[in-house]
Amino acid sequence: MTSTEESLSDRGLLRLVWAQRAMPALAQIKDRFERTRPLAGLEIVAALHVTPETANLMLVLQAGGADLHLAAANPLSTQDDIAAVLTNRYGIDVHAHRGADRKTYDEHLEQALAAGPHLVLDDGCDLVGRLHTTHRELLPAVLGGCEQTTTGVLRLRAMAAESALRFPVVAVNDSDIQQSFANRHGTGQSTVDAIVRSTNVLLAGRTVVVAGFGNCGKGVADRARGLGAGVIVTEVDPTRALEAAMAGFRVLPMREAAAEGDVFVTVTGSRGVLVERHFAVMKDNAILANSGHFDLEIDVAWLRAHCVDLRSGIRPHVDEYLLADGRRLLVLAEGRLVNLAAAEGHPPAVMDVSYAGQALCVEWLAANAGTLAPGVYDVPAQIDHGLAMLQLEAMGVRIDSLDPAQEAYLTSWRNGG
Repeated sequence: MTSTEESLSDRGLLRLVWAQRAMPALAQIKDRFERTRPLAGLEIVAALHVTPETANLMLVLQAGGADLHLAAANPLSTQDDIAAVLTNRYGIDVHAHRGADRKTYDEHLEQALAAGPHLVLDDGCDLVGRLHTTHRELLPAVLGGCEQTTTGVLRLRAMAAESALRFPVVAVNDSDIQQSFANRHGTGQSTVDAIVRSTNVLLAGRTVVVAGFGNCGKGVADRARGLGAGVIVTEVDPTRALEAAMAGFRVLPMREAAAEGDVFVTVTGSRGVLVERHFAVMKDNAILANSGHFDLEIDVAWLRAHCVDLRSGIRPHVDEYLLADGRRLLVLAEGRLVNLAAAEGHPPAVMDVSYAGQALCVEWLAANAGTLAPGVYDVPAQIDHGLAMLQLEAMGVRIDSLDPAQEAYLTSWRNGG
């Protein structure tokens, strides 16, 4: 290890240990895994964001006996000091570096899969997709997997509906605690953090347009309003649009909102959310950020092809596109996942819950290998409930419990009013 690599690893170790302070649930699981070794002999291939929080999950799975192979879930989310400490200090097989081009990113996924996975941890269905298309020879050995994102779960359910999915996958993203805690509060804080870090914009008094009012969009809208912004929500789902309106947000079609917004955040999981017809009416110096998984929500390719000048990196993670009429549009993190590319992603306390659930679902899949049919599975209720209780305990929050009479009342149809 060179002195540069050692310095990088040292910095990564400090950040990994700092994150551990806010991850008590993972620490408890690691202690148990060290004693019981529930993953002994298993090859686990993961495509996740290479952050201090992910590093702590890797150490928990390693404590359980697994051999680990980690690739990036996004070329701009890899933190090189974390990749270095996992490789050099803990002997984990990491294939990732920040800013990798598409060819290198694909090669990293291929290198990780070459290990021949028994279990996969996915963030966007990249690994599962490859296993079912270009690496079908590896499928017989795969016991199962976990999926961390809304986008990935949508793809998996489509595969299952076509009877194309060949092994069981737990939809970690769809658990109650993931939706209400991690997606809403984690994405809300980290996305606003990334926008402010990269632009130093004052949100108070500005108009922020949030595209999508799922749990991630709710979090972004809440945080932006909390900082004094006026928030407009755009939606295609009438129930969510109604919910946004009843929560006090303005709801408009994107074509109308595009003319009013100062800051735009896409969190839909779809594509083509901000395109030419929207760019045409935006204000000068409008800020465009994406917090959905893939870089398809903002049509950056159109901007690149039609701008008269591109000033890349006018600030870290900010590219300025000059249009023919003199207006400038500011795109953050190349239209990629802004909270991880331009900030640090979810705080450790949020990822503690997410990754504790991931670790417990991996254990559940290993324990039930051979008994689960191919398909998409919800997080087992006992895991979801247990994670909520762990987080409440970490926060020092106590709750009531039902007494026997209440339980009987709620579980019997014979009890009247």
